[in-house]
Amino acid sequence: MCRSIKTLRPPQLAQEATEEEIRAAALQYVRKVSGFRAPAAHNREVFERAVEAVAEATAALLGGLEVRGLAAREEAAG
Repeated sequence: MCRSIKTLRPPQLAQEATEEEIRAAALQYVRKVSGFRAPAAHNREVFERAVEAVAEATAALLGGLEVRGLAAREEAAG
């Protein structure tokens, strides 16, 4: 969908995704879906609320994912 959104879960990302990375992905998603790179003043509030909602949902998703085999890979590497 949006090539500039990168995978934010291990093992694609070496460590946990930062809030900044999560927000950047949310911003890219909202831009793609809305068709606006930067919203007009009358749409700014709803645009920002959407970015925050997507960022929260993304953080919840990443926090709840269980990546099988990740613990074994971390033990082998560490």
